[in-house]
Amino acid sequence: MGVEDPKHNINYAVGEVVSIVDGPFKGFDGAINEIDTQKGKIKVLVSMFGRDTPVELDALQVKKV
Repeated sequence: MGVEDPKHNINYAVGEVVSIVDGPFKGFDGAINEIDTQKGKIKVLVSMFGRDTPVELDALQVKKV
């Protein structure tokens, strides 16, 4: 056991603003809230209905703004 190396190389940082380019939230912008390098997933806070909603996305579904 021990610390595993990340399986996915994600070149984003928590707090960075990204644009969603694929999936049902395509066209939305949001700030990265959490990064899971083991699964290649990013949680982005998207403003919907007047509040920030966390959305889990694949790292390939976002791009830097």
